[in-house]
Amino acid sequence: MRGRAAIPAFLTTLLMATAGQAETLNLLIWESYIDQAILDRWTAITGVGIHQVYYDSGDTRDEVLADPNSIVDLVVTGENGAAIFGRKGVLEAVDENNVASLRDYDESWRKRCSNHGLPYLWGTMGILYRSDKLPDAPTSWRDLMQPAPALTKHIAMYDDHNEAFVAPLMLLGESINTNEQETLKTAFNMMKQQAPAVLTYEYVISSIQNQAIGKNIYLALGYSGDQHVLNEKAGTPGTWRYVVPKEGTLSWLDCMSVVAKSPNKARALAFLDYIGSPGSAAANAIALNMPTASKAAFTQLPDAMRADETIYPSPDILAKSQYQQELSTTSVLLRRRIISTLANFQ
Repeated sequence: MRGRAAIPAFLTTLLMATAGQAETLNLLIWESYIDQAILDRWTAITGVGIHQVYYDSGDTRDEVLADPNSIVDLVVTGENGAAIFGRKGVLEAVDENNVASLRDYDESWRKRCSNHGLPYLWGTMGILYRSDKLPDAPTSWRDLMQPAPALTKHIAMYDDHNEAFVAPLMLLGESINTNEQETLKTAFNMMKQQAPAVLTYEYVISSIQNQAIGKNIYLALGYSGDQHVLNEKAGTPGTWRYVVPKEGTLSWLDCMSVVAKSPNKARALAFLDYIGSPGSAAANAIALNMPTASKAAFTQLPDAMRADETIYPSPDILAKSQYQQELSTTSVLLRRRIISTLANFQ
């Protein structure tokens, strides 16, 4: 498992390296999560560069946002993060007055970003698998949590305190947002039993690029859209595929927000408006094979994309899905303690 303490310091160093460049905005974001052509077009129009700094877990991102020495102008965070950091004053409030493109987003989406971010992309969590190694697609979270012996040391999980618990809690028929300690301990027992089969707890898009282990990952916890990135990174077109288990899953929303203390706040808000505009939002969704929350952008998507249930999930899948909700402090601490012990059982 990664050492948590070193990662935020490393990111802070990267961020501070561009602090003196007035014509550059620092964007804290997942890797391969925005179309470079859209960024290049923005720079050509405005002369302002976008410096991407990658994180590979929500916990890491949140540590950077909480660090008063980090210099971030824009960040992609989950809907919980938008609510929490918005309430703390870390993120700038947004509405149609400072981000005009928000008019193309339904109020329900905007509320999920707590009016502190643009609804950026959304999707589901599920199972990623190599179709050349698993000819039969997984159908249940049990296929991941209680894997066949042949998959031992071929599984990538994820050590985020929210997402790591989705699979076991879904199998238990519990809320993914539970704060009940006994329920979390039961989930821990399931995770502990799975641990000997796990190759890595690093996010699969990061671990697939590790030459020592990447080729040995056949099954992984991940997000809708990750299959396209994995195929690109691994050079295996069409091999990595994605399924939502029959028990249901997490329906997630990411929000792109402006950091309130940004020294380039006006430019950052202008960039947010640019990304949220119909043309940019549609182009980004098409490039990433992911769904947009913009009504105007949706109309610009190809018919085949709008009908693709790996991109826009079917109503029955969404009916069995849950949204993330804010957890109690006690629950977050317990979940993090559990995650920190899993490597001991590998």
